[in-house]
Parts: sequence; C-alpha cells; structure tokens
Amino acid sequence: MIVIIDYGLGNLGSIKNMLRKIGFTSEISSDPEKISEASKIILPGVGAFDTGMSRLNDLGIINLLNKKAFDEQIPVLGICLGAQLMCKGSEEGQLDGLGWFDADVLAFSGKFGEGKSFPVPNMGWIDVTVQKESLLTTNLPTDPRYYFVHSFFISANNDDNILMTAKYGFSYTAALQRENIFGVQFHPEKSHKYGFQLLKNFANI
Repeated sequence: MIVIIDYGLGNLGSIKNMLRKIGFTSEISSDPEKISEASKIILPGVGAFDTGMSRLNDLGIINLLNKKAFDEQIPVLGICLGAQLMCKGSEEGQLDGLGWFDADVLAFSGKFGEGKSFPVPNMGWIDVTVQKESLLTTNLPTDPRYYFVHSFFISANNDDNILMTAKYGFSYTAALQRENIFGVQFHPEKSHKYGFQLLKNFANI
C-alpha cells in the first residue's frame, strides 16, 4: 500500500488521482498504524518549511518516518515542500529538517547575480536534466519537463545525491536520490505525461 502522508499541506487528492490512473491504490493518512503498514510513502507539501516540520512534529510521526525510510528501507518520495523537508534546514525557517539529505534549502532572492532579475516564485514548466540512471527516471519521455512553483530551492552538498537539475538563472537541484529515498522539487501530479511516468516508476519500485 502506498500511503500519502496527510499533515495538512499538499495536493493530496491530485496525487491519489494520478496514482489511480496509473493503476495503483493509495491511502491518504496521518494514522501511525496506517503508516506502519505502508510499503511505499509519499511526503507531499505546499507551503512554509517551519509549518511543515511543526505539523510532522505535532503528529508525532517523525521517528516512524525515519524507521520506514532507514530501518525498513521502503521507497519514499518527497514532493515540493516534502522534498525540502528531507533536507537539513531552510533559509525560510528556523527549524531543523529531517536531515535525510546533506542539502540545504536556499532562497532564490539575491542568488541570480549582478544584472540578472528573475520573478520569484519560480512558477511554470521547466526542462530538467537527468544526471544519473535511476529507477525513478526509467523510460521518461524525451526532453522531460515538469511544473514548478517555489521561492526556495534545494542546494545539494553531495553530488552523488543529485538525480536531476533544472535552470532558473542558474542550475539547481531539481531531484534527489539517496538509495530508497527520493525528493523532487517539482509537482509530478501536475506534469502530465512526464509526471505520469515518474509516479509510475516510483509505484513500480
């Protein structure tokens, strides 16, 4: 069973609907018992970093998520804010992240360089470059592109974790992988055939 973590943030219904179209059942839940039974977990999210971490703390499921990801080593996918929460921390907030990736979340503002100006948030369709082979990137359509909406970006400190990059004034990490743990800055549930294939790949791991 794929469990989509419900901590009050994210496009939960859209992800569930996309998985149903692919042919996989899923359950939206914050119940520790349901999460304990999960064979795969999706951690979605839209919103502020500290709000996300606070809600996971309030639900009391962080130790359980660590257990599923590292002890049981089931596949886990973070989407947008969910991927950022897997990092060490964010310039957006004060709380520590889950720390699953050696990565920091930084603000786009002020990072473009002299004479360059780009709207923030970064919103719309952006091409991504796959940096390494992965079960998550198998059989993606030619020239993959995904839908992004974000004001903060992931800066990976370990190049081995970088699965995809995108460019918005400069190149940044669009997707991460650490063994069974994946994080994508974009929204596959809003990315048509490109997101369809990526979620299908995740569900088939």
